[in-house]
Amino acid sequence: MNQIERDKKAYDLAKEYLLQLNIQDVTPDLIEKYLCLSISKPRPKSIPEIYLRMLISAQNANMRAGVIGKAIGGVDKLSVVLCNFEPSKVLIKYNNGWNQLLDDIEKNLKPKGKIRRESLSIWPHYCQSILSAAQFINQFPTSEDFYRWVEFFDQDDRARSALPMILAREIDGFGFALACDFLKEIGFVNFAKPDVHLRDIFRGLELCSSKADDYEIFKAIIRVAKNSKVTPYNTDKLFWLIGSGYFYEDQNIGNNGRIGNHKMEFIAFANGRLK
Repeated sequence: MNQIERDKKAYDLAKEYLLQLNIQDVTPDLIEKYLCLSISKPRPKSIPEIYLRMLISAQNANMRAGVIGKAIGGVDKLSVVLCNFEPSKVLIKYNNGWNQLLDDIEKNLKPKGKIRRESLSIWPHYCQSILSAAQFINQFPTSEDFYRWVEFFDQDDRARSALPMILAREIDGFGFALACDFLKEIGFVNFAKPDVHLRDIFRGLELCSSKADDYEIFKAIIRVAKNSKVTPYNTDKLFWLIGSGYFYEDQNIGNNGRIGNHKMEFIAFANGRLK
């Protein structure tokens, strides 16, 4: 079995596996719904909307979502202190740094749980992400200008992977994987997030090397997508559904949309058919 055949077979087995779990209401149509970018989720239309989307992706690292979003009822609640997500106003308001921003968050939003002030703790680190993201996105006068810049990279297969590298360098705490997450979630289907689920599955199925980093896994996802004649977004979501076990738009499935992590079981299932 050559690489093209192996990639296509792994993709097909992922769909087969989800269906053979026999979870009530998990049908081929339901799976396809998650693999296509929803028309109900259009691209952000303004710089404040793009900035908010950046901050949502920035909190998707490690334990941040549980500590930040859950503590304040969602990242959108930050509009109270972030000038309705106008980056230019945020930079003026918080020109003294993250301590001032965190003071205002504590005062106005009263987050649940303990707020640690050490510079490497979650809240201070996230506040630094907020300010560096404002600094970055503020260089684009309009959303159209920002999208033209993204499309400059996206239209060239050789340049595409450089874009998340730039975002990771410019925005504190973003990293390559979160930059990819941001890009795919604002509608750029040629990007995929090399998160822990895809890393484990791709390594387990030998679709990449056992020591592949985020960049190498990203390239492997792109290759599998191309060989399966689908988008990287589609491939990302398919393997992510197996790893996360989370049908987030369908609370009637499993336990409020969750069917459990089936990552290791799928790897064993697929390997038996790929070798």
